[in-house]
Amino acid sequence: MVQKAKILLVDDRPENLLALEAILSALDQTLVRASSGEEALKALLTEDFAVILLDVQMPGMDGFETAAHIKRRERTRDIPIIFLTAINHGPHHTFRGYAAGAVDYISKPFDPWVLRAKVSVFVDLHMKNVQLREQAMLLRRELDGGHAHPDVEHGAGGLLPELSARLAAAEEQAEALSKELAESGGSAAVSTAAHLERKLSGLRRALDALQPGTSEAKSMESRRG
Repeated sequence: MVQKAKILLVDDRPENLLALEAILSALDQTLVRASSGEEALKALLTEDFAVILLDVQMPGMDGFETAAHIKRRERTRDIPIIFLTAINHGPHHTFRGYAAGAVDYISKPFDPWVLRAKVSVFVDLHMKNVQLREQAMLLRRELDGGHAHPDVEHGAGGLLPELSARLAAAEEQAEALSKELAESGGSAAVSTAAHLERKLSGLRRALDALQPGTSEAKSMESRRG
């Protein structure tokens, strides 16, 4: 069963959190509430999130400061952040949001359909990253200790064709997401998609190196011999 992605909703007003839950419930993912920047940072210590919806105007630690802490942490720096604000102080205010590491900046009241579509894109990217990590772990496990399982080496009916097929599907979906983000997303969103494509390319090279007949596969075989 595919595990659901987690979406972190950060706002000091309960009615705003309730509205966000109503809008995003159709995505059928796990929605996690945080009523302050401090509470959000605590949740990020132990949970992995696909995207963070972060209110700018909060008492104490505001959205900009919270984002700065998120981007300084190794574990959380790559999580996409969508800023939500009830005020608009002009281009400088928006620039500050992007400078803090946001992938998008949306003023309230926002269009529920637009917000849901934007969040959906980052959920899809997160799920592809999860699949990629699982496939990479599977491959590393088979190659652990410098030797591959015979099914991986010889291919037919083995693990390598299955991994290659899964990777091909992920590559196709990542390419489609990249095109969608290039047309409608900001530069940070495009960068996130490009990062995913680079990971896919690295795994593809590793799989290709295991194909029987390649120089890398022959080198691996000679070392075992």
